[in-house]
Amino acid sequence: MYERIACLTEETTEALYLMGEDWRIVGISGFTVRPPRARKEKPKVSAFVSAKIDKILDLKPDLVLGFSDIQADIAAQLVRNGVEVHIFNHRSVQGILNMIRILGGMIGCPEKGEKLAEELEAGLVKTKMQADMLPVRPRVYFEEWYDPLISGIRWVSELIEQAGGEDCFPELSTSSLAKNRIIADPEEVVRRSPDIIIGSWCGRKFRKEKLVARPGWDKIPAVQNDDVYEIKSTIILQPGPAALTDGVNKLHDIIDGWAKKYENTNPSVADG
Repeated sequence: MYERIACLTEETTEALYLMGEDWRIVGISGFTVRPPRARKEKPKVSAFVSAKIDKILDLKPDLVLGFSDIQADIAAQLVRNGVEVHIFNHRSVQGILNMIRILGGMIGCPEKGEKLAEELEAGLVKTKMQADMLPVRPRVYFEEWYDPLISGIRWVSELIEQAGGEDCFPELSTSSLAKNRIIADPEEVVRRSPDIIIGSWCGRKFRKEKLVARPGWDKIPAVQNDDVYEIKSTIILQPGPAALTDGVNKLHDIIDGWAKKYENTNPSVADG
């Protein structure tokens, strides 16, 4: 059983806290904000693309948890030093739920992993039931980065659908690498005419005034009607519990608010 775990990204830290197994955590990512107490209780040992290898080794972890190919070099260094490492590489809502179940099994508490996953699934079902009552589904453009433009990853696209919207770039969302989700021509966003724009610039403050000032974007319904919003990256771009709770709830609040705003004036709503 693993009793000294270093978490190089936030989602496993949050999941272990939610399972009541945070006593196992000996180190966390410096980007961790959930739960807030983790930053006070646990030493910070990594960023996202870099880590303090010596500090991690000093903590004598029996397991290090990371995420994605971006942390492959960190994992390789730790493996060469005899540390057991597991890199999760999930990119979908189901993948997040599977990660939680696998994590529960890894620490010898499969029932806790299953319970947490079921609670999160129940919340998603409730959100979908509410979304299914909306009179129309708005087109949503989700922007993960601004230079170049990068659209939302798969779990974000799925959560937009879950919350009652239609992702403007569903064909890009299935690409796990950000470079494959680049929108080379900003005019393509104009052509797809989103009703809602959501910015969530990973690690950066979203600048609405810069987005709406882009050439030609004044033709977009979302810009014309001031339906441009921000969702903090910490609650939507973290592939863990945050996205399936606060993240999807924020998406639904935005979409539900849009539907109520236009239910008596938008032709597509009236026709529905």
